[in-house]
Order: sequence, then C-alpha cells, then structure tokens
Amino acid sequence: MLVEMRQMSCMREEKYLLKDIDWQVKPGENWAIVGLNGSGKTTLLNIINGYMWPSSGRVRVLGKELGRVDIREIRPSIGWVSSSLQEKLYTHEAVEDIVVSGKYASIGLYERAGTADRERALSLLQEVGLRNLGGRRYDTLSQGEKQKVLIARALMSRPRLLLLDEPCSGLDIFSREQFLKAIEGLCRRAKGPNLLYVSHRVEEIIPGLTKVLLLRRGEVHSQGDAASVLTTENLSDFFEIPVEVRWQDRRPWLIIRGDSSGR
Repeated sequence: MLVEMRQMSCMREEKYLLKDIDWQVKPGENWAIVGLNGSGKTTLLNIINGYMWPSSGRVRVLGKELGRVDIREIRPSIGWVSSSLQEKLYTHEAVEDIVVSGKYASIGLYERAGTADRERALSLLQEVGLRNLGGRRYDTLSQGEKQKVLIARALMSRPRLLLLDEPCSGLDIFSREQFLKAIEGLCRRAKGPNLLYVSHRVEEIIPGLTKVLLLRRGEVHSQGDAASVLTTENLSDFFEIPVEVRWQDRRPWLIIRGDSSGR
C-alpha cells in the first residue's frame, strides 16, 4: 500500500481533527479527497507528509510506519503542491530555478544545478505547458501558471505520491479548466506518481481521479469508486442538503436543490 491508515485519529486541544480513519491507497490509484472547510482534508495530507502526527491508530506511508521511520527518508518520494508553499517561495526567482529546487526539497536553489537537472526542469515545464517561461520571474506569472510551476517542481524528484491541496484555489474558471487538463495529463502519465487531490468542489473531480474519499467533520463519510460515491443520494446525505449530480464528459456537476428542510 502507498498509504494505509487504521483507526487513525488526530486530536488537538481535546478536539478531533480526524477520527477513526480507515483508508488505503493502492499503487495505480488516484484519489480525490473531498470535504467542506474544516473537514480535515489538509490535516490528512499533513499526516501523510509527516508534518503532523496522529494521536492514535496506525499510519503507513510508502510501506514505512510513521513513528518507526525517519520521515526524511520518505519525504523525497512525496511531491506537494499547496498555496502555503507558494507563499514561501522567493517570488523574484526564475521559474527554472524554482523547478530545479524541487530536487533538493529546498525553498530557493542553494546547490549548483547540473546540465541534466536543467534539462529535466525544462522538460517538466514543457509537460505542464510552460516551456517558454523558464527564464521568467515567478512573481510575473498568473496564478494558474504559478500552480503549474509548483507541479513541475514537485515532479523534479520523481515522487511516488503527489499531494495537491486545493490547487485550483484562486483560479478563474478558464484557468481552472486549463489547470485540470494538465492534472488529467499527469493521471495518464506512464509510470507517473499516484495523485491525492484535495478539494471542496465536486466538479474538479476529473476522469483520471477514479477514487473518492468524502470527509465530513473529521470522519470518513464514504469512499470508493467515483461513480458509486458521487451519486445524488450519497452527496445529498453527505452535504446534508438536497443536491443533484449530473455527469458530463465523465465529470460530476453538482446542483443544489434546496436547504436541509427540503424547501
């Protein structure tokens, strides 16, 4: 298993952030993790990354049990894209340098990059549609372009897991669709990383994300194949309000039908 959680709970200040999580990610699976704000999605990613520790239960990541392994041994195999990382980057740096820094998991490039690293960085930028922007300063890019740079950076170390935490946050609808197209390409990539895609928007679940985990108030509501989880009945129960799910181009679209009283 790439990720395995057994009765995992995480508490802070006597409050459950996550409670009794049982979940497995098998090789070849790409998951969407969906929940409203405060449902525990980011906490789940932080535990996988080793930035937070569970209060109880068992967690194994890439075959290693957390608490019995130096987390620095597995972090290079985990790519991470989040808005919090974007805020920490030196915005005056060149795009190519930021991508290369992903090999060293550093904020800023402090090592002399070899020709092979530079070529790989440019290849990854081409893969996400930014080949001609390698020399540009990061702070001159659009929000969507910045997110694509972070994906290229995350791929630099050839990770087995790629964690995407609300990657479409702040994107307009056109930038979002371009970005999701790049993510779909990653899902189809031969020998590419397994994706864990966090969002609170059902419509961002592209065809390549074939598995879905629904989190509500820190607990698993349901999980499984996207088609079986993302139904009108199940999502109405999950959101606690009548909704309708319509599928178009193999993507779910949510329509709110009324409030919790059924009006």
